[in-house]
Amino acid sequence: MRLVKLVLLLAAVAAAAAPRAPGNLPAGPPVRIDLTVWTAPDINRVGNDAAGTLIRYGYVLLTDTANQIGPTVPDVTRRFDGNNLSCQNCHLRGGTQPYAMPLIGASGQFPMYRAREGHIDTLEERINGCMERSMNGRPLPLASREMRALTAYMAWLSKGIPAGAKLIGAGTLRIKEPARAADPARGARIYGEICSACHGPTGSGVRAVNGAGYQFPPLWGADSYNNGGGMARLLTAAAYAMHNMPFGITYSAPTLKDEDAYDVAGYLVSQKRPEMRNLEKDFPIRLEKPVDTPYGPYGDDFTQEQHTLGPFAPIRTKVRELTGASGTADPAGPDNGSG
Repeated sequence: MRLVKLVLLLAAVAAAAAPRAPGNLPAGPPVRIDLTVWTAPDINRVGNDAAGTLIRYGYVLLTDTANQIGPTVPDVTRRFDGNNLSCQNCHLRGGTQPYAMPLIGASGQFPMYRAREGHIDTLEERINGCMERSMNGRPLPLASREMRALTAYMAWLSKGIPAGAKLIGAGTLRIKEPARAADPARGARIYGEICSACHGPTGSGVRAVNGAGYQFPPLWGADSYNNGGGMARLLTAAAYAMHNMPFGITYSAPTLKDEDAYDVAGYLVSQKRPEMRNLEKDFPIRLEKPVDTPYGPYGDDFTQEQHTLGPFAPIRTKVRELTGASGTADPAGPDNGSG
């Protein structure tokens, strides 16, 4: 009976989240937009009117976050970030790089059902999810200039892309997942050979020459993202690293092999970082939880260690068995645009 109720609930969630055409008729297939060939707009061509000023401030917030709303800004009421990271540390090139969690087209994807919250999120809620997790801070007030600037910038980036479009190049590009657990010891060797040149031997990054922030961000430690952030998940971190790192690499010419990205991600997610409170409230429908979520509770009987490092195929198989043919929407992740 509990399983029947779960399936009915999942079906209701899917129906609520699905886009509808005018008159409540079923929507047709979404327009496909390929961000890998999309030309991003030029911030230098934004006007000087009120709307343009807000858009440019959104760009500054995204690319110079620590100096605008970081933990050391003079105005304590504007210290929204708990670390000195920049939004652009993940959303590369001002949120325009394909498969680096780009923000182009993101405005039209919301409202969107998100399993982590268990309800339909607004864009503002999604931004605040990043603020509390990746930035290890506190939510932006919905009516604040900062929130309005970020949403204005994202709407400007998304101009010309229909709402609800299928975005090719969004989120991250999956790796070919090895059929084994990640090997953090091997990942440590790869980190030392490749990653430490930018992020430092202790993962603490390289600070900016002037002001707050980083030239290369820390990947763990007190000034990094917390354990509730998407990058704290192995498959997300592996996908991101393979197709965007070392800095300057893009998805079309990766230098890391799939198994190397997998193991180095295993090393990263094994490190200490800030801990977010109340993570047990995430994914209220437990079987919608991505298989690589490194914290419980879970809807299956696998250990936290296996959920953290894999192998993930047995978990995925069990989740599909428990949910049946109409089960959760892709429990494997990576969760596009995780923050």
